[in-house]
Amino acid sequence: MPRVTVPPAADPLMHVWGTLATNVTRPAAALSGAVYASTTFSLREMEAARITIARINDCTLCLDWRSGRDVANRTDQADEVDEAFYAAVLDRRWDELPPRERLAAAFAEKFAVDHRDMDDTLWADLHAAFTDDELVELALATGAWLSFGRFNRVFDIDGGCRIGPIG
Repeated sequence: MPRVTVPPAADPLMHVWGTLATNVTRPAAALSGAVYASTTFSLREMEAARITIARINDCTLCLDWRSGRDVANRTDQADEVDEAFYAAVLDRRWDELPPRERLAAAFAEKFAVDHRDMDDTLWADLHAAFTDDELVELALATGAWLSFGRFNRVFDIDGGCRIGPIG
């Protein structure tokens, strides 16, 4: 049951994001769109971080989301990410992933649950695999997924995916 008043015929997610506090929900939605449409990461690298945050947030919408299917400018890459990949990331079997994907997932988890314990070893590994621009992009994307996924979960508007393709 949504934690705000939603008209009976309205979709809770669309109502909250489209009609409430639009002075901040619209720019927030633009940030979310930019994360998906403008990322320089491969689909698998992006999804490793994103699905890690979805697991931590326990956001139904985010867990069911597949960027290769649900983001318009990524549909041509959908074959690159299968359900075995998602299972490996969700089960924290990161050793099965190539280094950048593994590090994207590890970074996302640390960012969300233990950001004060991102030690020098992790940073050395991150810097060996990513440029500074990529690390900033990864942090901003991870922050957006963490924030917006938790927002949807906290307001109990994270039911099945009801939004159209992004990008």
